[in-house]
Amino acid sequence: MQVLWSHPIELGMTGGDVRMVKGPSDALACLADHWPYRGPYYVAARSACRAAIDGRRTCEEARRLFLSAAEEARLKAH
Repeated sequence: MQVLWSHPIELGMTGGDVRMVKGPSDALACLADHWPYRGPYYVAARSACRAAIDGRRTCEEARRLFLSAAEEARLKAH
């Protein structure tokens, strides 16, 4: 069963691509494959997404950290 956020995130990637991120699993794939900057929020978001999938953190905590990582990487998130 896939864990989903209450509201998906539309993420504008470098190069003009847009990705719809619906939950921690999508976020982990995005962080692993397409992330332009891997700073402290990147690390925190990756950890929180894994924990949300395992039930050790809430999905909304993971969502907030993913948005912080997007801001840190200067990506547009809606």
